[in-house]
Amino acid sequence: MYKKTLLAAVISLLSVLLPVQNPVVAASNEYRNDLTAEDRSRVLKVTQKTSDFTKAERFETLSAGGTTSTASPNENAFSQHLENLDFEGQRDFKLGNGLFRKIWVPSPASTQASDGLGPLFNARSCQRCHLKDGRGHPPKGPDDLATSMFLRLSVPPKTDAERAMIASGEHALIPEPTYGGQLQDFAVTGLQAEGRMVIKYTEQLVTLADGEVVSLRKPSYSVANLGYGPMAKDVFLSPRVAPQMIGLGLIEAIHPGDIRIQADPSDTDNNGISGKISEVSGARNGERLLGLFGWKASTPSVALQSASAFAGDIGISSPLAPRHWGDCTLNQKDCLDRPSGVQKHLGGTEAPNPVLDLVTFYSRNLAVPARRNVQNKEVLRGKEVFYGAGCAECHTPKYVTRRDAPQKEHQFQLIWPYTDLLLHDMGDGLADNRPVGSASGNEWRTAPLWGIGLTETVNGHTNFLHDGRARNLLEAILWHGGEAKSSRDAVANMTKSDRDVLLRFLNSL
Repeated sequence: MYKKTLLAAVISLLSVLLPVQNPVVAASNEYRNDLTAEDRSRVLKVTQKTSDFTKAERFETLSAGGTTSTASPNENAFSQHLENLDFEGQRDFKLGNGLFRKIWVPSPASTQASDGLGPLFNARSCQRCHLKDGRGHPPKGPDDLATSMFLRLSVPPKTDAERAMIASGEHALIPEPTYGGQLQDFAVTGLQAEGRMVIKYTEQLVTLADGEVVSLRKPSYSVANLGYGPMAKDVFLSPRVAPQMIGLGLIEAIHPGDIRIQADPSDTDNNGISGKISEVSGARNGERLLGLFGWKASTPSVALQSASAFAGDIGISSPLAPRHWGDCTLNQKDCLDRPSGVQKHLGGTEAPNPVLDLVTFYSRNLAVPARRNVQNKEVLRGKEVFYGAGCAECHTPKYVTRRDAPQKEHQFQLIWPYTDLLLHDMGDGLADNRPVGSASGNEWRTAPLWGIGLTETVNGHTNFLHDGRARNLLEAILWHGGEAKSSRDAVANMTKSDRDVLLRFLNSL
């Protein structure tokens, strides 16, 4: 194992010796204050988009550099620790894994640091949403629980004060006055749940250029069995499936300059793509940070994402989100009257440190599986089709992470996440019409593609997009609109053989 890890790390460092092909990324290196001049040159060389599709790029198999998991691609493919994690790190990873799977119980309970669930909640553990650390899915029918999917809620700002809070970034949105920021479909014993998400699908047929007919299911959302009175008439309902967890620490280790340089909000190069950065408030002093996580890039760090999920999904408070009653609002008095799970001798929150720290460490260090079949001729042809259709314009293939990343295992790794981490207008078809911080109702963060081909292996389904409406990768592509419409149309106008190899390439990621 040691030799394999060492080899992977050495390979990742040596890989920055490839030849220069495109000067566009040169400007990004002006922002790389973590690099020497020599390092800038090396990083520039390796991060250029390839134009040679006759063979795989050097070390392309290692999707996450020296951190890449070489474990067999089975149902646990998303649950491995970084390959280069040291012994102490592996210990903390296992402790974090135990807490990630921990089942929380209501208060009061005869447990130590295990109570505080809810009182309103969507799941009793992190793992219940992020099934095997992979993707969630919509309910499979009326009797299936929506454990790995829920509805975000908000209302438009109505006062000058609310508009000012949104404009300044102090708040990303205004929660629904009674039901808060998300619909909670479970409650502790004796308390009523908030309601039940209802999804209705209508099928719409799309005929491709070669005559193939694809049926896309268009969802509409409502809420039944409201437990606390009517919702605001102008409420925004936005569905979310739980995203896969792999590679989060490496995404956090991408230098902000390499993301900002890709933004082109005014489309100055007239290519129809005008990605913009998401700026969000930090945990301290209202500082403005780069949004990286969440479907609308509304969270700047893995730690804050973990804390928000603890509070919003499970109703567990932590030092970064000390909300002992989770998402309960002032209009839900019965919820606020319930006892919290804070045990003062353990700390001031229901999940005191080191609980949040260990769960965050676990989340940061879930490994990305190695690529498969990178030298296969059909996969290589599919990669060429991917580039030719313009998909790589937003799904940026690769980066070299920061030299000064806080965790040594994440430092200076060549990674292939296939995302620019920017917000893009994806058209009316995918719009939830719900603004969040910098993101409009039509904008979504470019989703990373690494690991996408193992979704069925890990989670037993192939549901994609923010609400799982797409039942396979082709449907996901055909839902693309707005800035991605030209790429979507390119796929719709392809021959079947080109579409097939494109999908084979995606399934190799």
